[in-house]
Amino acid sequence: MSSNLNIAETAKYLGVPARTLDRWRISGQGPKFVRLGPRQVRYRVADLDEYLQANTFSSIAEANSKHARPSGH
Repeated sequence: MSSNLNIAETAKYLGVPARTLDRWRISGQGPKFVRLGPRQVRYRVADLDEYLQANTFSSIAEANSKHARPSGH
């Protein structure tokens, strides 16, 4: 597998639908991506692995505390 994946390959790598990647790019929630042109998006495997590592938890409580919204929002 190449170190730069297209959207379909990335979706398979992460186990999410390609539409989820679209939403993540719009909202800024997902992994870093590379835009090569208006319709050319690639993901670096190293960035995907970093994203997975940053979203790896030991418990639901740990995950919830990381993703908790600040008061007033």
